[in-house]
Order: sequence, then C-alpha cells, then structure tokens
Amino acid sequence: MTTEQIILFILKLLSGTGLFLVGVELLTSNIEQLATNRIKGLFNKTANNKLANVGIGAVTTAIIQSSGVTTVLVVGFVNIGIMSLGQATAMIMGANIGTTITAHLASLAQLDISTYIQIFAFIGVMMNIVSKKEMTKKVGMLLAGLALVFMGLEMMSSTMAAAETKAALQGILQTVKSPILLFIIGIVATALVQSSSATTSILITMSIAGLTIGTGGNEMCYIILGTNIGSTVTALLASLGAGTNAKRASIIHLLFNTFGSIIFFTVLLLCPDLMRVTLQKWLPGATATQIALFHTFFNVTCTAIFLPFSKMFVKLASFIIKDKHKQETFTYLDERILSSPSLAITNLEKEMVLMSDVAMDAFKNSYQAFVEKDLAKAEGTRKDIDKAAVIGHNITNYLVKASSIAGQNEEKQLVNVHNSLGDVIRISEIADNFIKYTRRTVKNNLEFSDTVINGLNDMVDRIVNLHQVVKDVVSSKNLNLIQEAELIEEQIDKSRKALIEDHIDRLNKGKCKPESSSVFINLVSNLERLGDHLMYIAYAA
Repeated sequence: MTTEQIILFILKLLSGTGLFLVGVELLTSNIEQLATNRIKGLFNKTANNKLANVGIGAVTTAIIQSSGVTTVLVVGFVNIGIMSLGQATAMIMGANIGTTITAHLASLAQLDISTYIQIFAFIGVMMNIVSKKEMTKKVGMLLAGLALVFMGLEMMSSTMAAAETKAALQGILQTVKSPILLFIIGIVATALVQSSSATTSILITMSIAGLTIGTGGNEMCYIILGTNIGSTVTALLASLGAGTNAKRASIIHLLFNTFGSIIFFTVLLLCPDLMRVTLQKWLPGATATQIALFHTFFNVTCTAIFLPFSKMFVKLASFIIKDKHKQETFTYLDERILSSPSLAITNLEKEMVLMSDVAMDAFKNSYQAFVEKDLAKAEGTRKDIDKAAVIGHNITNYLVKASSIAGQNEEKQLVNVHNSLGDVIRISEIADNFIKYTRRTVKNNLEFSDTVINGLNDMVDRIVNLHQVVKDVVSSKNLNLIQEAELIEEQIDKSRKALIEDHIDRLNKGKCKPESSSVFINLVSNLERLGDHLMYIAYAA
C-alpha cells in the first residue's frame, strides 16, 4: 500500500467508527429517554435478592444499550445512599451481561439486511422534522441512530474488505499473536472510546470483512477480555469527586472484570484451540456471531462464578478505599444521574423534601424559642435557616442543568419542582419571622396566657402533621392523600380564625394588652401561610 492509500484507509476507518459511535449515542440517549420511567421503576425495585439485582442491571443495560450509563447511574445511587454496595455489585455484574446485546446487534451486519435498516436514517429524520409530538421525535432519532450504527459498521467493513487493504491488513494482523499484547490492545482501545461495545463491534466488523488476527483461534478473545477491563474507566471517572462508597462501587467493577478476565485469560492459554473446538465448530462461517456469543458467555460465566462471593468484593473494596474521617455532606443531587432526566427529577424531589425537613426544623425550633422567650435559642435556629438556603441554592443550580437536557414532559415536572422550591423557601422565611417575634416579645415584655399558647401549640401540631402528609404525597405520588392534607389545612384555617376572634374578644374585655396584637396577629397569620405553602407543594407533586 502507498502512503496515500494508507492515509485514505485510516480516514475512512475513522469516519466509519465515528458514524458508528454517533449512532450508538443517538440510540442510547433516545432509548433512555423513552424508557426512563421503566428504568426508574426497575431501580425502585432494588432488593436484597442478588439474582433480582443482576436481572435489573442486565435488563436496564439491554434497554439503554450502554453498560457505561448503567454503571454511572449505579455509582450515583450508591453515592447518594439509596443503594447499598451489595446491591450495586450484583447490578454491575448484570450490566456486564446486558452490554453484550450491542455485540449481537452488530453481528446482524453479516446478514443481508443492512440496506433495509439504513433507510431508517431517512424515516427517522423525517419523523423528527414533521412530528410535533416529543415521543415521536425521540422514536425517529432512535431509528436514525440504529441506521447510523449499521452504516458505520458497513463503512468500516467495506474499507477493510477492499482487496489491497485486506491483503495488507491480513499480513499485519497475522503477525499479532502475543496474548498479552492483544489483551493490552483491548484495554487501551476501550479506555479511549469508553465503550466495550464499540471495540467489540469493530472486531465483529473485521470478521465480517474476512480478516483474522494471528492464527484465527483465540486471538480475538484476548482483545475482548481486555475490553472488559477498559470499560471500567467510565465508572472510575464517574466516581471522581464522589463519596467513599461510590468510589468503592467503581473499584468493585474493576475487580470483578479484572478477576474474570484473568481466569479466562488463563483458560485460553491452557486451551489454545478452545474457539476452534467449540464456537467455530458449532457455527462455521458465522465469525461475527461467534465473537458476540463468546462475549456473552464470558460475562454470564463470570457472574455465575463471582455472584456468591459479592460480599467478598465489598470487603475488598472497603479495604482498598478506607472510610474518611471527615463526615460527608448528604445530598440526593448527583450530576451522574443527570443522564436520565426522570431519575434526576425524582432526586430533585427528594432533595426538596430534605430541604423542607431542615426548614421545618428551623420553624419548630424558632416557635419553641418564642414560647420559651429564649433569644439565644431563637438566634440558634439561623443555622438551620442558612442550611436550608444552601440546599435551595444547590437545587436551583441542579434544576438549571436538568432543564438543559429535559424533554417537554420533564420540563413541566421541573417547573413544578421550581415552584415547590419557592414554597419551601417561604417556610424558612416564616421561621426567620418567628425569631423577630421572639425579639419583640422579650423587648416589650409581652405576655401570652396558657390558653393562647395551648391554642398555638394545637395549630403548630396540625402544621407538623400536614408536613408529614405532604412529604408522603411527594414521595409516593399518592394523590389520594391530598384530600387528607386538605382536611388538615382546613382545620389550620379554622384555628387561625378562632384564635384571632378570641384575641379580639380579650382585647375588648381588657384581658389582653393592645401591644401584643401586632405580634399575635402576624404570628397566627404566618402559621396559616405556612399551611398554605405546604398545600401548594402537595398540589405540585
């Protein structure tokens, strides 16, 4: 081959690879958005059953066509504390099985169906242009992505299958026989593109073009083993800056894939004719299918071997990544989850509930300080008020990031979260108002009777009860609870009316100092407003 031919070959091969990767990205992102509620449902079913978690990891990855995305989500869930390391270990094993679906999809390129699938590029783009429905647009881009995958595979295959190119390549590839070198090639290539599916698909394309590596025996298998280690780079990068357990989850992924690859590497060395006496004998001529099946067999076998020892992986990861002495700040907001808008919205809602707990603690403490006329305690509640403000700021930033990738349906949910955030902020402001009421009460030596305090206590108890019901509405989406919340809020309104009427009656009878009116009426009105803001949160759920 001349220098010009080599350059042209490299450019065409890179173009085909780029086309394939763009197709995979379109396929993954649109499937993920279409199946986002199903994904959320799967992750909500995480349990202590190892096989169930393996299944969830496998199915999720098969749906979204990317073990990298699944692993990043798992690392994110571990980081925010809603998934244990044991559950994560089983899910990561399942994700390794699910990711082999892409290889089987790529192996279809050896069938004479590529031209028919490529027409999906036109159909998909037209669906995206013509349709006004977001769901139809996503389906269109999904089809376009699928077409680009096959177009990229065919472009790579035809480039490598060209007579002069094929002869030159085959001459080079036949000299590459070192298992260790092939293993390293698999690791490096996958680490660079961060996709074992991409590397495996390129191997499949080479086989379709009629190219073989080394003697045509186990050589391709060594590369596949390397790709499984290279694929852990995605999880390792995702864990950077995350909590201790998130780092452990990524280490578990690395350990599992490394141990499995070492075992199979040893088996392949001991049985140099393994592929010839098994898959090549059973499926003669179907090299692409042989590669895809080996990839699947490898991951299924490793899962079967290591699943009973998942606790050992957790202990080993805990030994490698020590506990931090510094207490980590707990938050549900994790940018790793932003790849799935629906899951990001769920975590935003959980973070908002967390903020409402902090704001309500500030309110309850500031009210208690008012009752006890304790200025020091009143000022001490500012710590919770400031904490709620920080959480609110973080939620706002996360909302902006989530909005940039959300579809129309998710955007409506994000607007509701934003509105609810404003209502939670009002709770903190009401807590701050109670600090002012305490100051004025102490400064002017105001007195409130036990009857008044008991009435206020009763109103506050109802507000605390309402807050719990509203949290249940947001968390469970059980709209039947809204009726219960409305009844409590109606009682709060009645309490305000009764307290103010009684206060006016006491003023008329000279049983209450006029100076207390301003504090008392504003205080009771704030309590009613707090109930209103809680109801707004429930209605937005």
